[in-house]
Amino acid sequence: MFDYETLKFIWWILIGALFVGFIVTDGFDFGVGALLPIVAKTDEERRVAINTIGATWEGNQVWLVTAGGALFAAWPLIYAASFSVLYIPLMLVLFALFFRPVGFDYRSKENNPQWRQAWDYALCFSGVIPAILFGVAVGNLFIGLPFQFDDNMMVSYTGHFVDLLNPFALFCGVVSLSMIVLHGASYLHLRTEGQVAERARRVAIITGLSTAILFSLGGLFVAQLKGYHISSIPDVNTPLSPLMKTVDRSQGSWLTFLHVYPVLWLVPLTGILGALFSSFAAYQKWTGFAFISSAKTSAAIVATAGVALFPFVLPSSSHPQSSLTIWDATSSYLTLEIMLGVVLVFLPIVLGYTAWVYYMMRGKISEQTIRDNQHGLY
Repeated sequence: MFDYETLKFIWWILIGALFVGFIVTDGFDFGVGALLPIVAKTDEERRVAINTIGATWEGNQVWLVTAGGALFAAWPLIYAASFSVLYIPLMLVLFALFFRPVGFDYRSKENNPQWRQAWDYALCFSGVIPAILFGVAVGNLFIGLPFQFDDNMMVSYTGHFVDLLNPFALFCGVVSLSMIVLHGASYLHLRTEGQVAERARRVAIITGLSTAILFSLGGLFVAQLKGYHISSIPDVNTPLSPLMKTVDRSQGSWLTFLHVYPVLWLVPLTGILGALFSSFAAYQKWTGFAFISSAKTSAAIVATAGVALFPFVLPSSSHPQSSLTIWDATSSYLTLEIMLGVVLVFLPIVLGYTAWVYYMMRGKISEQTIRDNQHGLY
């Protein structure tokens, strides 16, 4: 159906779409959790906030699970290397995510205020920590990770966890947190009433501005980094090993795509303008427009990182030749072709089911809703 090069590119788009789907859907779940201590001051208000995502958070998290499965099947070298070099931050994310299901299920099992408050903070923790660590991980991709392959394609990592907490990566963590809190605040403003909605509105106004400013500054910082570019590589329409190419580094290489394809300026501009419009829409109390705009902002920021890194997925700072790209870290042609057929069949079903669930769960959650459904809600 397609040649090997085209299939490699298609799977870069599909895996990117999975991560965009995750950050757009599960992003507001993380944002709501992170905002619990800020927007909800009483037990009923916290229950209001929690129940805006209670019916859908598990389905949203499937996007992350699916992205992990796609990485394993389509980019096995990237999956193996990333879990080796990013083991500790990935485990921290995993442990933070453990608090979500138990937090939702156990919080209201007891009427004890201390019990409920403890689980509220656990849900907040499970929203803040992954949001920051996702940004830290992306920031380190732009800097490069100290790993390399030997002649037998065995990966070795020479860095330490503290090396990942460098200033630029931490800055990216702050950008990620601001973006996710904006998305969560916009969602709460859309789905709630009264004081919870008003507090969420104020947060959305502030984080819309902060996300636009921080993301713009991030672009300036990236322009000062030494980016990667492939100087020579065999025919990408054939099976390749990562060590078959040569890679050079030069300042500003990550932003070459803006000069080669000026139309791609639309991607980062959508992120900046979307955040600003989210802030303005929240100020005007245009709840629907604010949420749609925050979703576009999240998608555009993730897409900007993916486009800037292209074709690199996991750059190596200690041995640039070992950097993994979409051309030399993919599965076989047959594997990619079969997986594409599966996607073409099941993706429309998943999207249709997801749209139906959100349609059925539409509407606002209020304190009165909680009182009327004491035993049927979280």
